[in-house]
Amino acid sequence: MRYIQFTKEEWGRLRAATPLTLTEGDLAELHGINERISLEEVALVYLPLSRLLNLYVAATQNLRQTSDTFLGALPSPVSYVIAIAGSVAVGKSTTARVIQALLSRWPNHPTVDLVTTDGFLYPNSVLESRGIMGRKGFPESYDLKRLLQFLSDLKSGIPEIEIPVYSHEAYDVVPNRIQVIRQPHIVIIEGLNVLQTGHGGKGAPPLTFVSDYFDFSIFVDADEAHIRQWYVDRFLTFQRTVFQNKESYFHRYASLNMQQATATAIQIWESINAVNLRNNILPTRERAHLILEKAEDHSVQGIKLRKL
Repeated sequence: MRYIQFTKEEWGRLRAATPLTLTEGDLAELHGINERISLEEVALVYLPLSRLLNLYVAATQNLRQTSDTFLGALPSPVSYVIAIAGSVAVGKSTTARVIQALLSRWPNHPTVDLVTTDGFLYPNSVLESRGIMGRKGFPESYDLKRLLQFLSDLKSGIPEIEIPVYSHEAYDVVPNRIQVIRQPHIVIIEGLNVLQTGHGGKGAPPLTFVSDYFDFSIFVDADEAHIRQWYVDRFLTFQRTVFQNKESYFHRYASLNMQQATATAIQIWESINAVNLRNNILPTRERAHLILEKAEDHSVQGIKLRKL
């Protein structure tokens, strides 16, 4: 078997003496729409994971120091990169924020930045001109060259890197707005297709993959029927809240009744997100170092750790 399988309880015992550093108040700020995470789940799932990652970070740093000693070079700061992949609405963002919060509390790597690949989507104007607006989130909708350059700069130890910012309300990359990355100890990269080995377009795949720059990768997994329901539930919540803002890209859905909104959400899921999940995202699952398996209530019930 390529993976070692754990139940949540078996995995929880690997926490060892790792202290719980998050409170209920912290969690209230970290969880996503229609998604709740308990301190018990943090203790059983995410604390052992933070311990594992902390051990991996330390081992990588020691290996780098050994190489520097051999080469007679001065130590150079290089970020440890963790990738989090999975479907729309599966809970990647919450997972990323919880891991970020826990890792930043370890004393030997206090700076942990979170980067979403949404910022590397082509602007809507470009997607529309190429006729692929309906494939937003598919591999070909990303500026792969720019994403690869960012990761190359990050691993090269560039002191300051500027990357684009995405607005979910505007449903577009925000002009003239940037996120600045200044050599953090750890960078978490969260996105749909971060484990892809192709670009989704015509021609040969790139010689360098985004995943070539990852030190560790996590895939958040769940049954498609559950993800579909989570997507519909989230859409309905947004329809009552965010979509009511006239500045929202999806304001056109604000006046739909419950039945119409549900039908619209299902149509979007089946025509776009389900296709992307089946064709592009799910096939990359086995490339991850660790898989978090979620149940219908969004809780993690199983963990798979790839053998070294």
